Amino acid sequence: MFKGTTIIGVRRGEHYAIGGDGQVTFGDTVMKHGAVKVKEIGENSVIAGFAGSTADAMTLFTKFEGKIDQYSGNIMKGAVEMAKEWRTDKILRHLEALLAVMNKDHSLIISGKGDVVEPDDGILAIGSGGPYALAAARALIAETKLGAEEIVRKSLEIASEICIYTNNNITTLSF
Repeated sequence: MFKGTTIIGVRRGEHYAIGGDGQVTFGDTVMKHGAVKVKEIGENSVIAGFAGSTADAMTLFTKFEGKIDQYSGNIMKGAVEMAKEWRTDKILRHLEALLAVMNKDHSLIISGKGDVVEPDDGILAIGSGGPYALAAARALIAETKLGAEEIVRKSLEIASEICIYTNNNITTLSF
């Protein structure tokens, strides 16, 4: 479990969104309030977020973007190939981060242990506040007509009220 962030991705109808809080902690100290932990990758309507070490995540974003280009926008193939490389490469396997990635067809969590997981309900949640945001998103999907981006924002707000490693400085991306 990575402490220090919450990333949530939600799929609702044809729309999908991902968001993250802005808090960066070093041990028990808040070092920054306005970090951006989500980004658009490439030109393939892929959005992603990370939990874990920032430098490691930036390396993985770049690596994943290369895989997306290599496999002509096929997010699943790119994710599987990156996870295999991440797990077996002598340097990459020491990177400490998780990626949550989405496009129009897939919602994936990618880990350095070789995992590529696509949740059944299309909701991605990683980081220390992930379980709180996941529960909030599931409730909001079941009980409201809110869109994907609104559910992401509300879920992060709820997580920020519970998880000490999550703040309410929220960044979202959506398609």
